Amino acid sequence: MSLLPSKWQDDGSLSLAHLAPHGRLVIVPNLQYTLRRRLTIAEINAGATLQAARIGYGFRLVEVEAVAVGGDVGDATSIDVGATQGGAPVTLVAFAQASLTRSAVLKDGATGAAVLADGASYVANDANTPLTIGVTGLDATGATHVDVTVTYAFVEA
Repeated sequence: MSLLPSKWQDDGSLSLAHLAPHGRLVIVPNLQYTLRRRLTIAEINAGATLQAARIGYGFRLVEVEAVAVGGDVGDATSIDVGATQGGAPVTLVAFAQASLTRSAVLKDGATGAAVLADGASYVANDANTPLTIGVTGLDATGATHVDVTVTYAFVEA
């Protein structure tokens, strides 16, 4: 049995990876990774990258949850976790503004957290593209932050 080295990232997440010779990161396909970020409303309004694109790999969403911090989210139609499928941007999960009340935990597919039809939110996304978060409609207001926890796997192109 061998242990995978781990490293705390600047965004507070813990990554597990196998280090190849010369210190290069080798992604382990289909291993589930969990990323937790506390994003300011300003970051979300501007559009933020949750996980940067990885050359030769796409992402497959496993699950995602969001929690409004410091108040209820107002004004925006939704806060969306997005990716690219078939060369076009898609919203994997749309967290409805009306459901993003302070401290409520919204989970993909549950009330207030719509996913794509026929399981399309959970298929492999295009390789070499990031996992993002942003808004639909007006800029979000009210809450100071939104905590987002995403579990995903890398998929080889």
